[in-house]
Amino acid sequence: MRVLTLALFLSNVFFMVAQNPITSYEKFPVFPSCEVVELDALETCFYNQLKTKIFEVFKVPDIVIAKKYQGSINVLFEVTKEGAFKVIYVDAIYDELKEEAKRVFQSFEAIKPATYNGNPAIVQFTLPLDIPLIKPNELVYITGGNGEITTIEEPISGEPILIDSRADIIKEYDSIKKYPYSEKLYESNINIPLSHHEYARFDAAMNRVGTNNHTAQKPYIYSEVNKYYDFKAKKEELTFDKASWFGRKFWNENMVRIQGGDFWLTLDPGLDLQVGRDTGDDINTYNNTRLVYSQGGIGKNISFFAVVYESQGRFAGYFNRYAESIPPAGGNPAIIPGRGIAKSFRSDSYDYPVATGQVSYSPSKWFNVQLGHGKNFIGDGYRSLLLSDNASPYPFIRMNTTFWKLKYTNTWMSMRDVRNEVTEDRTFRTKYMANHYLSYNVTKRWNIGLFENVIWENGNDRGFDLNYANPVIFYRAIEFATGSRSGNAIIGLSSKYKFTDNINVYGQLVLDELSTSDVFSGNGSYKNKTGYQLGIKYYEPFKVKDLYLQLEYNRVRPYTYSHNTIVLNYGHNNQPLAHTLGANFSEFIAIVRYNRGRIFGNLKVITAKRGLEFDETTDEGFYGGDIYGTENDRLSDLNNELGQGNTTTFFHTEVQAGYVINPSTNLKIYASAIFRNFTPEQEQDNFFSENTTWVNFGIRTDLFNWYNDF
Repeated sequence: MRVLTLALFLSNVFFMVAQNPITSYEKFPVFPSCEVVELDALETCFYNQLKTKIFEVFKVPDIVIAKKYQGSINVLFEVTKEGAFKVIYVDAIYDELKEEAKRVFQSFEAIKPATYNGNPAIVQFTLPLDIPLIKPNELVYITGGNGEITTIEEPISGEPILIDSRADIIKEYDSIKKYPYSEKLYESNINIPLSHHEYARFDAAMNRVGTNNHTAQKPYIYSEVNKYYDFKAKKEELTFDKASWFGRKFWNENMVRIQGGDFWLTLDPGLDLQVGRDTGDDINTYNNTRLVYSQGGIGKNISFFAVVYESQGRFAGYFNRYAESIPPAGGNPAIIPGRGIAKSFRSDSYDYPVATGQVSYSPSKWFNVQLGHGKNFIGDGYRSLLLSDNASPYPFIRMNTTFWKLKYTNTWMSMRDVRNEVTEDRTFRTKYMANHYLSYNVTKRWNIGLFENVIWENGNDRGFDLNYANPVIFYRAIEFATGSRSGNAIIGLSSKYKFTDNINVYGQLVLDELSTSDVFSGNGSYKNKTGYQLGIKYYEPFKVKDLYLQLEYNRVRPYTYSHNTIVLNYGHNNQPLAHTLGANFSEFIAIVRYNRGRIFGNLKVITAKRGLEFDETTDEGFYGGDIYGTENDRLSDLNNELGQGNTTTFFHTEVQAGYVINPSTNLKIYASAIFRNFTPEQEQDNFFSENTTWVNFGIRTDLFNWYNDF
C-alpha cells in the first residue's frame, strides 16, 4: 500500500510537469555566414563553420607528422559575452598540439555571442578534433520558393559514402569519449552541504539589495547560488600551481573526475579525525570517521549526491551524557546528536554509521524535485524555530517551485520515534510530516515567508495520508477534517529586511497552538505555545573585508513543540526538529566569522536561560522544556512562565581557526576550544553544575553542521 501511494504521488507530480512543456530560450553564437539561417539550424551552422575555420588555420606540428600520430585532442573553450573565443583547457598527448590549438582559437575574430532570454551569455563547449584533421562537410543553404531557408549537407568530395552499420556498432565502445572535467558541479542541481562555515562565504552575495532570490529554504542548490557567487572563479583564486598528480589531487582537485558528453562524476574519500581533551571530566576525546562521497549529473536535469560514513568516537563528558540520556529502544546505549543511533565500541566509545544523499531533478527552471535522505533547514538565522538541521537525517521528498517573486517549497518526510515507551512489537514508531513554506519578495529589500507543518502517526495502518500530498492545501483544514487528534499542526512566519548590502535583519514567529485568546491573554496559559527569533547580520563591518558578524535572540515558551498524543511531538530520533534546546528557554547568540582565502576562523558566544525537567524520582510534573513530554502531565493550565522547572543558566563559548587544504573536497585542518558553564538550580543525575574546557584538533571533510552548543 505504501509503495502504491508513493507511486501515485510521483505520477501525479510528473503529470503536472508534463502539462507545462519546457521552452528553451537559448540561442547559439552566430558566425557572420550563419546570420541568414533559421534558428533551428544555428547549432549545425556554428559547428560546421568552427570546424571549417580550424581546418583552414590549423598547422599540424612537425613532431606529430614525424611520429605519424593518429588520435584525437579535446578542446574545452568558451565564447564570452563579447563573442570572443577563449580556450580553457586542451587535452592532447603532445604539448605542441596543445599550443597549436590555443593559437588557432586565439586567431578567431569575435562573433555574435550566445543569448539567454535575449541577453548576451557565456557558453562553454568541448570540441573533439581528430588528428590528422578531416575536412568537414560543407553546408549549403538554399532559399526555397516560399522564401524559407533550408540546410542540406553534402560531402566535400562529391563521391558517394557507403556506411556499414555493423562497423559502427562494433566501434560503439571506442566511440565513447572522455572529456576534460569542467566543474559541472557549480551548474548542477546538487544541494550545497549544510555547513555554516561554507554558507557564510556567499551569504553576503545572496543578500545584496535588489536580488530576487530566497534565502530561507535550505539547502541551496549550486545552480541557484552560482548566479550570485561565481564558485568557479572563487575556486580558481584558491588553486595552487601544482604539476604533479599527487599535488593536484591533494591541494586542488577531486580524487576521481570523469566527464562524458552527457554525464559527469566525481568520487572522493574523506575523513573526520579529531583528538582532544575535556579537562573538566578528565577525558581524552577522539573521533574517527572514514567516508566516501560521490557527486554527479546525467544530462542537464538530473543530479545526485551520496555519502557513507563509518565512525567511532568518544566526546566531552557533557556530550556523552546527553547522547546517553536519549537512547533508543533495543539496548543500544546512545544516539549521537545530529548523527544517529550508536552502539558500544570498546568500553567507553560509540560506533555510529550514517548515510545521506539525494537525487535532484529539474524538469525546467521553475521546478526542482528531490528524493533524499538527509536534512532541511528553514530560516535565515543560526538557529531555526521552524525546521533545523539539528536532528538525525531522515527520508524526504522535496519540491521547489520558483517563479516571479515567489518560491514555494513542499517537503514530505518520514520520521521515527525510538523511545522505549512507544515501541511496538520491538519496532520503532513511524510518523509522517509534511510542510509548506511560501517565500515572497515584497520589495527588493523585504521578504516574508509563511510556514505550515503537520505531523501524523502511522496509527491503524494509516500510512502516508494522501490528504497531505496536495501541495496547495491548508493543513489546518485537513487536520480538522481527518480528526484534530490525529495530527499536530504548527504554523509560522518569517521575515527579512535588507537595509543595505551589508546589513540585514531577520526574524521568525512560531505558533504551536492556534488559540489567540490564550496567546494574548497574558495569564500564562499552557496553550500559549509560541516562540520568536530576532537577528541581524553585518557583512564587512567597519570595512574589514571578509569579516561577518551575526547577533541572534531566540525565545520559546514552555510546552511548545510537545503534544498530548505521545508520538505527535516535533521531534525525530529523540532529538528536537527545531531548536537544539527544545522549548522553555531564552537564548542570545553572537557570532564572528572570518574567511580569507583558505584561512578561516570563527568565534561563537551563547548565553541562555533554560527550564529543564526534574528527574522522575524528584518531581514527575512536566514543566514544558522537554518536547517529548506529554501535556497531560503539565504542572498547571495557567501561570506558566519561561524558565520554569529546574531553572538553568547556560554559557557556551567556542573559538575555531583552520585552513582549507582542498577547496574541491572541502577538506580542512583546524583547532578549536570550547568553554562551557552549566548551572542548574537543582542538580540531577544527568544535569549538574559543571565547567567544561574541551580542546580539539582535527582534519575534516566538512559536509554537515555538527552542533555541540547545548
